[in-house]
Amino acid sequence: MATVGVFLPSFVLVVLTAPLIPGLRRLPWTAALLDGVSVAALALMASVTWQLGRAAVVDAPTALLAVAILLLRLRVNSTRLVLLGAASGFLIKAAG
Repeated sequence: MATVGVFLPSFVLVVLTAPLIPGLRRLPWTAALLDGVSVAALALMASVTWQLGRAAVVDAPTALLAVAILLLRLRVNSTRLVLLGAASGFLIKAAG
């Protein structure tokens, strides 16, 4: 229920305002306003991502996992990812 309470209002707002956006985009000042809101939202998301990343990556294994996830997102060859994972596992085992 908490998840519904958090996300439902945003979804309802998007559904209700979606038909109005194309009309707002035609006016220069509202188009600029919407562009500014989009940039501000992206900046907030980047800031939160940075903060969560700094809080989550606390040691070498989590750093390696973060790098692996980044490589997956960048669509690096899967064979290279498997080899990188094996090498990481050996390094962690040898260090610990």
